[in-house]
Amino acid sequence: MDGLTRTQVAERVARGQVNVASRDHNRSLAQVIRANVFTRFNAIIAPMVLLVLVFGSPRDAVFGLVIVFNSAVGVIQELRAKRTLDQLAVLGRAPVRVRRDAAEHAVTPEEVVLGELILLGAGEKIPVDGHVTASSGLEVDESLLTGESDPVHKEVGAEVMSGSFVVAGEGAFEATKVGPDSYANTLVAEASRFSLVRSELMTGINRILTWVTWLIVPVGVLLIVSQLRADQSLPQAIVSSVAGIVPMIPEGLVLMTTIAFAVGVVRLGRRKCLVQELPAVEGLARVDVLCLDKTGTLTESGMDLDEVRPCDGQTPEHLRGVLAALAAAESTPNPTLVAAAGTTTAPDWPVTDQVPFSSARKWSGVTFDGQGTWVLGAPDVLLAPGDPQRALAEDIGSTGMRVLALGRADALGEELGPVTAAALILLRQRIRPDAAETLRYFRAQDVTVKVISGDNAVSVGAVASSLDVAGAGSPVDARTLPAETGALADVLEEHSVFGRVTPQQKRAFVGALQSRGHTVAMTGDGVNDALALKDADLGVAMGSGSAATRAVAKVVLLDDRFATLPYVVAEGRKVLGNIERVANLFLVKTMYSVALAILVGVVRLPFPFLPRHVTLVGALTIGVPGFFLALAPNSERARPGFVPRVLRFAVPAGLVCALATFLAYWLARANSASGLDADRTTAALTLFLVAVWALALVARPYTWWRAGLVGAMVAAFGLVVAVPYGREFFLLRFDNLENNLTGVGLALVAAFLLTVLLRVDHWLESLNLRTPRR
Repeated sequence: MDGLTRTQVAERVARGQVNVASRDHNRSLAQVIRANVFTRFNAIIAPMVLLVLVFGSPRDAVFGLVIVFNSAVGVIQELRAKRTLDQLAVLGRAPVRVRRDAAEHAVTPEEVVLGELILLGAGEKIPVDGHVTASSGLEVDESLLTGESDPVHKEVGAEVMSGSFVVAGEGAFEATKVGPDSYANTLVAEASRFSLVRSELMTGINRILTWVTWLIVPVGVLLIVSQLRADQSLPQAIVSSVAGIVPMIPEGLVLMTTIAFAVGVVRLGRRKCLVQELPAVEGLARVDVLCLDKTGTLTESGMDLDEVRPCDGQTPEHLRGVLAALAAAESTPNPTLVAAAGTTTAPDWPVTDQVPFSSARKWSGVTFDGQGTWVLGAPDVLLAPGDPQRALAEDIGSTGMRVLALGRADALGEELGPVTAAALILLRQRIRPDAAETLRYFRAQDVTVKVISGDNAVSVGAVASSLDVAGAGSPVDARTLPAETGALADVLEEHSVFGRVTPQQKRAFVGALQSRGHTVAMTGDGVNDALALKDADLGVAMGSGSAATRAVAKVVLLDDRFATLPYVVAEGRKVLGNIERVANLFLVKTMYSVALAILVGVVRLPFPFLPRHVTLVGALTIGVPGFFLALAPNSERARPGFVPRVLRFAVPAGLVCALATFLAYWLARANSASGLDADRTTAALTLFLVAVWALALVARPYTWWRAGLVGAMVAAFGLVVAVPYGREFFLLRFDNLENNLTGVGLALVAAFLLTVLLRVDHWLESLNLRTPRR
């Protein structure tokens, strides 16, 4: 077993037979920038900014800063996530021991070539697929591939797959599949195609932007023509038209959504939770089914000793000492033996003979000088069929406990003689200390939990029962499940715990649940979870899991804490619930802007605002208060139908704002004593008063800070009016008291009408005629 020669390695490298697989799950820097800069929103706003800069004052182009901020936040967040994942990948790259030219060498996983002789020891990862050429008690944990937590014994000729690792013994294997051909990389290639999180919120906003895009051209032409006929010069007509068009675009909503997502990402980052895309925060809020992979999520690696149950009158203390002595006798005791020994100090008993444990033999034994021969293993292997302790072990095992038999034998050998049972050793899987509390949170939040695993269904059910998972008393063996999506969905609706689930079935579970309208989150840490995480509405990976799951998941729990998930969901709900609340304000502006543009275009009046007027009113009634409202506490689960719900408030409120403002402006223009600047001031005052009342309605129910927020916006407008520089900057001329009082009167009427409309809406809700709003 000399391995490959240096010449053979060079030939394979030249032929491309190396363990290098392409990774296209991350977008390049250029792709990231392009995706965040060249958006529909930016395509609408940018030409408006350019027109104002060419034909008007730079003060009227302040609204264009939203392009810079919105794009920068998206780019920075995605690059930050990519950098973190790259760092995790580097930390997980352990060297590989190979034999070349009859000597052992350490190489990187990427330097392994086809036909390489790779050496294995306890704790080492298997980097490629191959066939075992040497085995000395070699046992491999394949849980990241199959979900099965028990180690698998590997004899010479057995197959090993990339993504698994050695838990006991040592050996060697020859690499038969490397690079993209290996099992793990095959799954990664299928799962790693880049895709964005599906965001109903962003889809709704883009739908609104699409409508606005179709409106801009005809309304813009109507405004320019009407402004020219109203005796304005071409530059004045263009700036006035921009002032009418820009408010139609809910740029504040796009900006606020980006800010709220970014703040949510930062908050989750403080809890060691990496969000790879901003819209993934929304996905957190919409989840109503959470699929948990038992191994690594609900349970930790290893088992704990639950009970030593004597069978022949010996004390548990003495038997614990025997278990500790058995563990101490093995150079590399397997995890099961370590768990059975517990924390007991091993007695100093000389060893005269020994048979190490193997999963194929399913027992181990040691002969101690003066203490006789002791064996430990599976009861159905060590104990005779009629032994009552064997029947008892089977009964206990049916509850999900791991049961071992500790017994005495006359001598060791491949064929054991009669074994006398000394004790039954009861082991239980190690439950994460935070699992129970986390699952209680999801029950309280109406999130259905599905526990899935490659382990035995009864064992999975026992773990789920200990955590009070609903339906844990009737676990399902996935080997009996139907393949047809509809029939599978029926079973998934009725049951919550599944064992012996294959990687392909995990993916099918996600699709079946989604076919019933569920928003599905999937957690996982193994290569076998990658495809399911990819297809789920929200994939959540463990930071210590495989690179494949971290690459495709939209959320990565960097510290592997399952207890972080409630904070993840709560943050998503807070962000989405508040964005939907403030979206009412932003779309009110869109509606009154459209209505005003059409009214002014038809009547052929100079547009009632300059862009700076719209910026002032929008900032104080929507932008600034919307920022605070978007970050307020909110625990409601997101519901579908975002666009219809917000339009229910925005359409009537926007029309009321437009009518009141237009009437005040039209009456002011009819008073020949007023100049255009004074008439525009009257319109701005009227619009501010009606819009701030809409803010007051949306901000309910009131707390001290919500009431203070509305009051602060009124005070800020008063400050702008009171300070000469403010009046000059925003071109406000309060020269006609009569017109201004008329505007105030119309604003009061509009406020009353808005309140009545909202009460009617609530009344319709009480009759169950409409979907309840927040």
